[in-house]
Amino acid sequence: MRETFDFGAGQVELSEDGAVAAVLHPTRKQSVLLTDGPVHDPAHYWGKGFVISSKGSHRFDAPEFARWRQTGIDLLYRLGDLELRVGRRFGEHWTETYEVRNTAGEAIEIGSLATSTPYRDVYSSSRESLSSAVHAHVWTGGADSWVWAQPMDGSGPGLGLQLTEGELWAYSVESRDADTGSNIRGHLYLHLTDHARAPHAMGGQPRLVLNPGESHRWTWQLAWHDTLAAFHATRSPLIDATTLVAEVGESIPIRLADHATGPATVTSEAAGTQYVEATDGTVKSRINVLFHEPLREIVERRVRFVLDHQRPVELTDSRRFAFVPYDNETGLRVLSAAWRDWSDARERIGTALLLQATRDRGWGDRAELDEALTGYQQFVTEYLVAVDGTVADDSLHESRVRLYNFPWFARFFLSQGDTELAIRIIDRYYELGGDHFLAFDLGPLLRELALLPEVGQRMRGHLAKHAQAFLDYGDDLPPHEVNYEQSMVAPLLELLIAAYAEAPDSFDPAELTRRLPWLTAFAADQPDVRLRHVPIRHWDGYWFGLLRLWGDVFPHYWSILSAAVYLTWPRDLVTPTEADRLTTAGHAILRANLVNFNPDGSATCAFVYPSAVNNRPAHTADPLANDQDWALVYALRYS
Repeated sequence: MRETFDFGAGQVELSEDGAVAAVLHPTRKQSVLLTDGPVHDPAHYWGKGFVISSKGSHRFDAPEFARWRQTGIDLLYRLGDLELRVGRRFGEHWTETYEVRNTAGEAIEIGSLATSTPYRDVYSSSRESLSSAVHAHVWTGGADSWVWAQPMDGSGPGLGLQLTEGELWAYSVESRDADTGSNIRGHLYLHLTDHARAPHAMGGQPRLVLNPGESHRWTWQLAWHDTLAAFHATRSPLIDATTLVAEVGESIPIRLADHATGPATVTSEAAGTQYVEATDGTVKSRINVLFHEPLREIVERRVRFVLDHQRPVELTDSRRFAFVPYDNETGLRVLSAAWRDWSDARERIGTALLLQATRDRGWGDRAELDEALTGYQQFVTEYLVAVDGTVADDSLHESRVRLYNFPWFARFFLSQGDTELAIRIIDRYYELGGDHFLAFDLGPLLRELALLPEVGQRMRGHLAKHAQAFLDYGDDLPPHEVNYEQSMVAPLLELLIAAYAEAPDSFDPAELTRRLPWLTAFAADQPDVRLRHVPIRHWDGYWFGLLRLWGDVFPHYWSILSAAVYLTWPRDLVTPTEADRLTTAGHAILRANLVNFNPDGSATCAFVYPSAVNNRPAHTADPLANDQDWALVYALRYS
């Protein structure tokens, strides 16, 4: 039997053992938390968790003692020689205090202490996601830690958690594997520390040592807020920064609380991320900033690297001109076999588009780039693109058709000057039902093709029909490779922006503006360059990386799709202030993705951000260079 407590305008339901089973607000159809089912069960309810210590490891579930009160509950858990007390209180705010105490006669080092916060961050369908699920935006930066649970349609209210006592230094993920797949983010755990599993994570995990009889306490408070800005208005961070990225040699101004000590500015002569800390003498917080080389240097070094390392030159036919994944640890190119996200086609064409963009800017060695692109064009025409414009999935699976691939290859041929083949590819895309599919970069490409007199009217017809099909879908978008995701919403808006630009009177612009919050809801503004304005994606490390890790990837290169929308958004549909916010977010996403490129030109396709995933250490860059070059393509396009 569950007990229900009023919490602001909503309610919190506690299970018989005192854990939080549901959090409800009258404006939403579902609990903000996961509900019982194939993935979620009482063992993962809010407030349960685990400890890893020098005196043993334990999970806490059923309390040894529980005292129900009119305004909440007090709980006691025995974790070997550790004792954990939990107090939950409800009212206008929901407050939780945790205190861990050493009951042994010797010191105990706590290597990890985690509490489950199982937000309903799932993609069952676009309609259900928009009406009943939330994006959980997490920041564990010490005393300034917070979580913002944003309804996926971008509406309010959201649920804000802020730390009011103590420090949190990590978050991790459980319940992520091939069975749960791409449509469930997993169970999120907040950590005092995760030193035992990932001492390097998030700027370094502290060691927590309790002497006999000593205790450690932390408290967080939750409340409903209409917007993220309203939530932040209740917070007083020790440290923050307006911008989190700069070129090497430049300075980033730091904002400190009046009672905090820390640097006023930071700079670096070397490329890479840098953690910056502040303290009030009792607790501390940190942020993460990035310094990068000028874009031209990054691009030219990357192009040099792929020409030297990421073409299968051991082959004797035109496939030797393809671009393939590369293992930075072993120095070997990776063979795809049946794993098509490591193939010689699909997203790897982004590398060819990067070479084109480099050539067209007059960067690099023009003769070498022309030779590489001519060879690549031969490979594509011999192995990937049929005479009728059908694009094969890769050179080993020529019969498979994947609609995502079509606009990318049309873009390539258009830039190579083969306009006729580019047009055939797009016409074939629509013959195969493409107007019910959200491929990337399609709206801008159709507008370019619409400038051609012989096919302009047909291309505008494709655009208008495609846009109308998705206006008719409303919030019930057809599932793609994931049921619902940022890289469905961004191409949707990109398509509608193009249709609006071509024919402003063809549909009500309110249909465009009401969908923008669907996209902005995927991201928040945590003070980490990897996170700020960067949309949540939590499966790409598994599909594209070598480590095959599930879990949040920040930043993933397809976050640049959001940047493209923000930077091309019709300015007549937003206020100047809103336009400035979109511009800031767009450029922040583009520059954040530069973190995945190294000074020697090597790169990573996925940085898996949580401290651990399914109890395996994470917060690491996957060793595979694969498909991340799209980030540079878009950086050049919108710089």
